[in-house]
Amino acid sequence: MENITDIKKEMTQYWSRRVEDFSRLRQEEFAGEKHRQWHEELQRRLPAGRELKILDIGTGTGFFAFLLAEMGHRVTGIDLTPEMIAEAKRIAKSLGRDLVDFYVMDAEKPDFPDGSFDVIVTRKLTWTLPHLPETYARWHRLLKPDGIMINFDADYCREKEAEKLPENHAHMSVSDELMTEYREMKEKLRPVQKSRPFWDAELLKAAGFHGITIDDGVWKRVYKEKDRFYDPTPGFGITAYA
Repeated sequence: MENITDIKKEMTQYWSRRVEDFSRLRQEEFAGEKHRQWHEELQRRLPAGRELKILDIGTGTGFFAFLLAEMGHRVTGIDLTPEMIAEAKRIAKSLGRDLVDFYVMDAEKPDFPDGSFDVIVTRKLTWTLPHLPETYARWHRLLKPDGIMINFDADYCREKEAEKLPENHAHMSVSDELMTEYREMKEKLRPVQKSRPFWDAELLKAAGFHGITIDDGVWKRVYKEKDRFYDPTPGFGITAYA
């Protein structure tokens, strides 16, 4: 489809302009209650008792990567936006998280050998991918046998504009210009994505995953407070085994 040909370039430009505010918000999350809440969400999905090799896809400025490293795992974070990776490396130095490796890399085509990871995690990424069926198939190959994919996302391409947002919310500092770009990218992506997360379950099964579970309660647990991290779009968590 011609209208999504340059979507990755548009996404990269969009996120490069948001990196400063985005980084500030993620660092505030890491220092506050969201740190514990996301730790719990990850912990309940990960196998206990051993060090895991984890790939954080769409790492942004490294929020999940740092949490997982703190939990004792070997973590690699990738993101398509160079400015995000540069900021993640800067934060890593300030946190002393030198065990995390960060690379600029396409989420749809991670450049690692097959069977490289025990776990793949991602947060608010898959809605941005124009080739999700092929991406899930590639991620399946990246995992070791019975490896785990953990995906937190929402059907952002079909989200409805909130009638009334609280004074504090996740997009409160985003400019009108950037919000317009965001809406335009959703319009371009909508035709290539079906209703989620049920479409995800179909794609994951076709890609070879099994034991697929959908948790639609995660957003209610993490965003129960209407604070400055609040996301009004109902989200989901998907766990699937390779």
